[in-house]
Amino acid sequence: MATNNSIDFASPDAHFAYDVNQSLFFRKDANNYINVLGVSQLNTLGNASLLDIYLSSGNTVEPHIHQNASELVYCVAGEALVSLINPFTNQLLNYQIKPGQVANIPQGWWHYEVANQDNTHLIAIFDAPTPEVIFGSDILRLTPPAAWAHSYCLDEAKVKDTLAPITKTVVIGPPADCQACEQEVDDVTHSTYSFSSNTSSHPHSPYSQYQHPAYSANGFPPYYPFQRTFF
Repeated sequence: MATNNSIDFASPDAHFAYDVNQSLFFRKDANNYINVLGVSQLNTLGNASLLDIYLSSGNTVEPHIHQNASELVYCVAGEALVSLINPFTNQLLNYQIKPGQVANIPQGWWHYEVANQDNTHLIAIFDAPTPEVIFGSDILRLTPPAAWAHSYCLDEAKVKDTLAPITKTVVIGPPADCQACEQEVDDVTHSTYSFSSNTSSHPHSPYSQYQHPAYSANGFPPYYPFQRTFF
């Protein structure tokens, strides 16, 4: 009996094909959404999974980390800026990718993607059957303002007011009802970056990668966003 972990390849329950269009992970609107394929959708997958990402100009897959997987971003159509922080050099690396080009994000590195054109299509490929994720919006909204203020000598009232609009996981930003960030988005997407790399120094000392299997808040079960569908 040929098996892959708990899957019997001779079983009628073993599936070898799947329509990723039928597996929505997150939808902001008709032009900005993400479909997912993992072992939950296709049970014969090995150590692999993917996200099928569609973005219009200026939209961002928000800053996040994958604590259990590396990510290879392949540009199918359009153009995107892939930015990541190298924790070993404390540099911000920016890669502008076009069709046929890729950018690689090692496991646990902080990163984000911004579409520079309408109809941008990216495929994010992972070396895990179900990649875990921690989104920046959750770090910002679930960490108490007092902790931010105390840690970085900030005005707690201003921190609370600044972060108040972040009430849920963003995934694709800016939020549909956002008005204040139009100029900032324009600045980000129209900056000039070479495909090879563009770096900027980080003022702080190197930091170690934090391996975190999941997290919970407000009494809810551990949070594994890639195992649920957002609508």
